[in-house]
Amino acid sequence: MSGFDSRRTPARPDLAAACLQGMIDAPRFVEGRRMRVLDEVIGLRAQPSPDCSLDTQVLHGEEVVIYDVDEGWAWGQLTSDRYVGYMPADSLSELDVTPSHRVQAPRTFLYPGANMKAPVVGALPLGARVEVRALRGDFAQLGSGLFVWAAHLCALGALQADYVATAESFLGVPYLWGGKTFLGLDCSGLVQVSLQGAGIAAPRDTDMMQAELGVEISADMPLRRGDLIFWKGHVGLMQDENTLLHANGHHMQVVSEPFAEACARIEAKSYGAVTARRRLIG
Repeated sequence: MSGFDSRRTPARPDLAAACLQGMIDAPRFVEGRRMRVLDEVIGLRAQPSPDCSLDTQVLHGEEVVIYDVDEGWAWGQLTSDRYVGYMPADSLSELDVTPSHRVQAPRTFLYPGANMKAPVVGALPLGARVEVRALRGDFAQLGSGLFVWAAHLCALGALQADYVATAESFLGVPYLWGGKTFLGLDCSGLVQVSLQGAGIAAPRDTDMMQAELGVEISADMPLRRGDLIFWKGHVGLMQDENTLLHANGHHMQVVSEPFAEACARIEAKSYGAVTARRRLIG
């Protein structure tokens, strides 16, 4: 496994993905099974235990590739950002729907019929993927047979041009390690979800983002809206040349604050000095 990042390499001591055959040594290679997330959101963890902290979350309709299922836990890899881990097996289903739309509202309710007064039977988060099979007035009927408010959806190919605006909509949302929804998210989750809405593929963790996103800008260059600021283990977005937007454990929520003040506090109390400033081009 030398040279491979275990967070994005589907290999364990007892088995590995068939696509890795010839690249690594493993006692058994397995063809994966493509599945989708059924629930509103599920946790992905490094170990098959609910006591293990969240590595990330997987949203409704996301595709995963599963290589092993044991005692209620499925071990596999996310198709979107390639993160590997364990998730609840009963929260997954076969690929029996083809997503056509995604949720563009912070959260949207699921109804048994096209009636806003009907008892709510669930909800879906921003970024969840769904198959729309029919329109009934102001409602869209999904592949599951349930209904959502149609204006809360957009076509999969529709993009939010200003990813900072998406991040700004999370202001005040509580900090949650590994989270990716309006019920709670962490610093890299905020950046990843915001960029994905703009059609920008982003990895999950801050070190991956620093290595793979944008181009480096020097400390003497003026910052501008959308620039990414990195510390060791932390990331934020610039709202303008002087204001930082980030989910952080100091405030335990998503906040907007003066960049200089945030830098001074972070250097003194937590992550040290800024390690990189990166700008997304195009």
